[in-house]
Amino acid sequence: MKKLKYLVILLIGLSTSQEVIAQDPTFTQFYANPIYLNPAFAGTNRCARFGVNYRNEWPKLSANYVTYSASYDQYFKNISGGIGVLATHDQQGQGTINTTMLGLVYSYHLKLNRRTSLLFGARAAWYQKSLDWDKLKFGDQIDPRRGFIYKTGDLKRGGSRGFFDASAGMLIYTKSFFAGVSAHHLNMPDESMILGTGSKLPMRFTAHAGAEIKLGGKSKYSNVTSIMPNIIVQYQQGFMEVNIGTYFKYGVFTAGAWLRNKDAFILSLGVNTGTFKIGYSYDITVSKLNNGISGGSHEISMGYNVNCKKKSPSWRTISCPSF
Repeated sequence: MKKLKYLVILLIGLSTSQEVIAQDPTFTQFYANPIYLNPAFAGTNRCARFGVNYRNEWPKLSANYVTYSASYDQYFKNISGGIGVLATHDQQGQGTINTTMLGLVYSYHLKLNRRTSLLFGARAAWYQKSLDWDKLKFGDQIDPRRGFIYKTGDLKRGGSRGFFDASAGMLIYTKSFFAGVSAHHLNMPDESMILGTGSKLPMRFTAHAGAEIKLGGKSKYSNVTSIMPNIIVQYQQGFMEVNIGTYFKYGVFTAGAWLRNKDAFILSLGVNTGTFKIGYSYDITVSKLNNGISGGSHEISMGYNVNCKKKSPSWRTISCPSF
């Protein structure tokens, strides 16, 4: 009953407030979905790169979040940059609120010197949001002893909205270090699905940095063993999320551990053959909303890199984690 109570309170708030503020879904396999994190990542793999992501957050709650993502990006020499396409679909409260996004990404690649590259990226996207009124619950439906048995007197007011959204980012990297910043929802579009209300989508700011520290010679899988410390900070409408962690890479295998805001640990495992990669991560919640109540969060990613012509000697890949 407590889970139902929390969902009812949330949905009543969504349907009655004059200004509703939302926040974006976040993937914890950050670099398995790079152009979602920062549009400047488009084309950094040079050859065509495809990826799909699935995240189920708090599966034990009726108000859980399920998010899907699919992406493609590739570098094109004649435009001195990368082109990407990104699609996401987010379900909140078992499909009570659905958000679909389709975006086109461009990243300009500038070589500063033999060791350093600077990238500027932008994303233009169309969002479509919908609210399923049949799944909403209101106070006038409640009987003190028998629960939700009455019909509501509340009338349907809207239910969907489409809007344009713009984002931008910057990335600088060398052979062993990278850092970037990005800003999403620059135009702060109105995403309200209820007639007569307003809901500006607040800007989301991200700063991230990482490095690859090689530990020694090549493993029996022919790749260098290394560790990759990273930090990612995200801010949106008064909420700040700080993720600090590291990956350990041995041949085709990668393992990662992160701490998020002192309320969750993120553990991940992945395999990257160079052409194909697959990863799994699990969020262990250590706050009052523990895993016994919420079920934690599960995330799966898969990627495929197309083999293309041999890269030119001047091309420099980014030493970025796969997951």
